[in-house]
Amino acid sequence: MDTIITCFIPYADAAQAQGTVDQLKKSALVGNIFLLTTDAGAKPLDGCGLIVIDALNSSATMKKIAEAATGKYTLLYTKYNQLVLGYLSLERFVALAADSKASMLYADHYAVADGKRINAPVIDYQFGSLRDDFDFGSLLFICNRCLKEAAAGIDKEYTAAGLYDLRLRLSRVAPIVHINEYLLSLIHISEPT
Repeated sequence: MDTIITCFIPYADAAQAQGTVDQLKKSALVGNIFLLTTDAGAKPLDGCGLIVIDALNSSATMKKIAEAATGKYTLLYTKYNQLVLGYLSLERFVALAADSKASMLYADHYAVADGKRINAPVIDYQFGSLRDDFDFGSLLFICNRCLKEAAAGIDKEYTAAGLYDLRLRLSRVAPIVHINEYLLSLIHISEPT
């Protein structure tokens, strides 16, 4: 398979992001990995690009992600916790994205804290849902064609609601699909303040 996924992950420092980057680099499907940081002086991890942002969920960040995305899909990780991918989970995302023609997919996951793993299911997306607190989990798998179309329509600048705005725009381009499978684990670490 070709490298068809561009990955974007929040970046506070090397200790926080290295485990997630290592997970992503294991997959032949992953092309570029970009670290999203508010620190203009940050040094990128080996093999990763660095994108300086104003805020993780801002409209400006969503536009920068759409501009940098290459290949067929974008993996947008929205937490500072360490991401651990399940066996063939990226292959599953790719297969279901191709089959469903979805603009965005999200999956159930496990949460790991203090050595305990618990199920963290998410609910099915309801077409037309306007809730700004809807839990899609921390990993969003987005069709790049849909991402670029949705981002091109962003006409307001939000500091904290840019991802929400993008999600609404994606839902107008193509369906949003919940994968009712546990495809990843999130290892709790302290988020930067």
